[in-house]
Amino acid sequence: MQLTGDRFTAETASFGNDLSTLPNFPAEIRAPAGTLPGVSSFQLHFANYDILTPGDAPDVLVAMNPAALKANLPDVPKGATIIVDTGDFTPRALKKVGWDANPLEDNTLSAYKVHALDLSGITMEALAPFGLSRKDASRSKNMFALGLLSWMYGRSIDGTVKFLREKFASREAIRDANIAALQAGWNYGETTEDFAVSYEVKPAAMPAGTYRNITGNLALSYGLVAAARQSGLPLFLGSYPITPASDILHELSKHKRFGVRTFQAEDEVAAIGAALGASFGGALGVTTTSGPGVALKGETVGLAVSLELPLVIVDVQRGGPSTGLPTKTEQADLLQVLYGRNGESPVPVVAASSPSDCFHAAIEAVRIAVTYRTPVFLLSDGYLANGSEPWHVPDVESLPVIHPNFATELNHDGEGERDFWPYLRDPETLARPWAVPGTPGLEHRIGGIEKLDGPGTISYDPNNHERMVRLRQAKVDGIAGVPDLEVEDPSGAARLLVVGWGSTYGPIGAAVRRARKAGHNVAQAHLRHLNPMPANTGDVLRAYDRVLVPEMNLGQLALLLRGKYLVDVVGYNRVRGLPFKAEELADVIMEEVGAL
Repeated sequence: MQLTGDRFTAETASFGNDLSTLPNFPAEIRAPAGTLPGVSSFQLHFANYDILTPGDAPDVLVAMNPAALKANLPDVPKGATIIVDTGDFTPRALKKVGWDANPLEDNTLSAYKVHALDLSGITMEALAPFGLSRKDASRSKNMFALGLLSWMYGRSIDGTVKFLREKFASREAIRDANIAALQAGWNYGETTEDFAVSYEVKPAAMPAGTYRNITGNLALSYGLVAAARQSGLPLFLGSYPITPASDILHELSKHKRFGVRTFQAEDEVAAIGAALGASFGGALGVTTTSGPGVALKGETVGLAVSLELPLVIVDVQRGGPSTGLPTKTEQADLLQVLYGRNGESPVPVVAASSPSDCFHAAIEAVRIAVTYRTPVFLLSDGYLANGSEPWHVPDVESLPVIHPNFATELNHDGEGERDFWPYLRDPETLARPWAVPGTPGLEHRIGGIEKLDGPGTISYDPNNHERMVRLRQAKVDGIAGVPDLEVEDPSGAARLLVVGWGSTYGPIGAAVRRARKAGHNVAQAHLRHLNPMPANTGDVLRAYDRVLVPEMNLGQLALLLRGKYLVDVVGYNRVRGLPFKAEELADVIMEEVGAL
């Protein structure tokens, strides 16, 4: 089902529609077939105008078995179209999902436009000339369904035909069977009387430029490569595979020609240790993980704070705690990345807001890390990582140039001679010099034990320790280039401000649109920089009578805003492993407006 959704999305992107996707699949590699926990789904929302979410309620549901029908039926609005493969509606399969009677034969689906088709049987009949086993032939029914949906919505199948020819180039029978099933599905829609209506969704009006469909993990990977090129640094990724971040390791491993080196370590601790070592050696050190991995990396993040070396830690958040929900989304690591270390160890935090924004967020994280000699957390989540949308490919000239400014000369006038002090800070950024090992005359000592400000020798002096702690904090607090928090308040009369961070950007934006369409004045703001926050954040929050913060956690940003700015923030919190629905948030927003 994920492949089917990917292909329909690719053709839709090529056609020029705006789109947003929500892949949803179980954590098990081979989930129990025919059970509710084993259902894999792919939701796609596309339109001829700007959209922000994968949609609340699908107009068409394709259900390949009783489990898929039962799991997704609550999201389908009355009057929608349901296409059901009847091939697996056996008494045993129905009993497995708790249905005593066949929903295709009673009144369960009376409110929907139902097309009950034996997709399995039709597919096997279409593939009879290929001599495949019944099992292999039935596996192609997803391509039949894709062909049928492509006909319904005027999508080309040429790109998928090319994809199948390349994917199964060495397995001719499988290749030809899948192509035949795809074409048979298209032809079935074209010729049968069951589907008398097709739909045309025209391309969306977008600014001129080059576009491509992109997922969050792919955009983040490209952003890291672009940032490395813009800084002139080789990129080193030390990573241990973990859902949903593993795709970044897979993607970066393909780009050796751009100076990228990837290292799949034996565990999370080794992964970040190698990345930090690469930074010490003059490379751009990056490590990727999810929440459980962040917990294991905490000690080395603290070491990076003490060493004051560039390091980017990518946290693609998932449902927790512990192993939790590996393939489901959540944004509950905010407090962990801010404070999940011993001692005073401040770390900048940047959060991406959409799949395509992962590209720009990655560049910003690298800019801060390299310029200020500090580890930086880059937050994404499962919704962004696996979801996709059109990406306006930027001109390279528009990307910021990042200057490593390596130390190349002695920097301190000692007693009668010059020497090198590894903690002699830049007066503007408070960053210490980055001296690559092997640079003549710049030999120096670093480590996790507190250093003397300036010379960098070990120091247990209480006053020096407090000075170093405060300098490291001031360095983070003083990061330049953090833009002011922008507020979208078209009427200028809003009394309610809705504030979000990370992947809630799309659902909040769609919900605010609905509330405004219903006649309510609502303002919206979104935080990308979570440490340090924009300088005007407090002024923005205090300008409104009420501040609403929807989060996929139990109120972590709300807690920070209350504590830092003394504003009575109202939280709306869900931790279901799924992104917010626009209608749900719109109802909450309009209720809050009504309470003012």
